[in-house]
Amino acid sequence: MKGGKSRLRNRVRELRFHAGEMTQAELAERAGVTRQTIAAIEKNRYAPSLETAFLIAEAFRLPIGEVFSFASEGEEG
Repeated sequence: MKGGKSRLRNRVRELRFHAGEMTQAELAERAGVTRQTIAAIEKNRYAPSLETAFLIAEAFRLPIGEVFSFASEGEEG
């Protein structure tokens, strides 16, 4: 990863809000991770494993591509 900044983007916080204001703890329980992990993912401080990304998307009943995306080279985010 160049420059230490992740190019992975996510809509987790937005989707939690649209899912009846689901808490980080509720999403964490559904995905089998800690609340701290969800918080770090939302702040783009942590890139989840592929399995965790799929579990988060499943919790929202959305395809993974609607929750996570990958920024192109040079794309701001």
